[in-house]
Amino acid sequence: MSVPSIAASLADAANRPSSAPPCGPVMPRSRPFPAFDYLADSATVLAMRAFLACLLLAAAVVGSPARGDAWLINVEGAIGPAIADHVVRGLEQAQAADADLVILRVDTPGGLDTSMRDMIKAILAAPMPVVVYVAPGGARAASAGTYLLYASHLAAMAPGTNLGAATPVQIGAPGLPSLPNDRGDNSGAGDSSGDAPGSSPPGSAMERKIVNDAVAYIQGLAELRGRNAQWAERAVREGASLSAEDALAQGVIELIARDTIDLLA
Repeated sequence: MSVPSIAASLADAANRPSSAPPCGPVMPRSRPFPAFDYLADSATVLAMRAFLACLLLAAAVVGSPARGDAWLINVEGAIGPAIADHVVRGLEQAQAADADLVILRVDTPGGLDTSMRDMIKAILAAPMPVVVYVAPGGARAASAGTYLLYASHLAAMAPGTNLGAATPVQIGAPGLPSLPNDRGDNSGAGDSSGDAPGSSPPGSAMERKIVNDAVAYIQGLAELRGRNAQWAERAVREGASLSAEDALAQGVIELIARDTIDLLA
């Protein structure tokens, strides 16, 4: 994809009722990607669109991409405190280096809710835009990875990747939490956790709270970025998943790219 095309994709992603920071130019081909782990996000849509217009104008006048760095940051494996700390520190270093754009390359089965939220807070507080890119082929942004993708300015996936299955799971519990509205659980949100012991499956009240909180969280991210909030709820409540092609068709992501070069070319 050319500079105008990635800029146009970012501009299209920004054309939503949300706020996001200005997008920077692509990395010079002679410069290697810094090796860190990071995410980013937040500023104003109008500023982002104005900056993209200036970028395209500069490219047209000068005949080459505007100067600036794009950082590639890998998030690979289960998300926990170490990866979250690595991501936050990587973001701080990208900021200090005046990076214009950060690509977060994700391949994760998910991880801890607290670590995921720390990463998303860093994304939402960052001054530069972030592209979350699920890659390479065969990678996934499952569970916590889906929330990270929803938090990004621009969401992209490589062919043969998938995302979803975002139902929260209590690690260390004797079994997986049941999903809300399962058969036999039609009590509704008004029920008290002090009901008689046998009136609902053990832990179901707490599980409903956890799932409802997760739904509200990912829907908030979807509304912020103008992505498919209905499917996001299904990913949490039903454990729904999508391939890259289906994610593009359903408005969950904005781009499909074979590799990083294709993403930026």
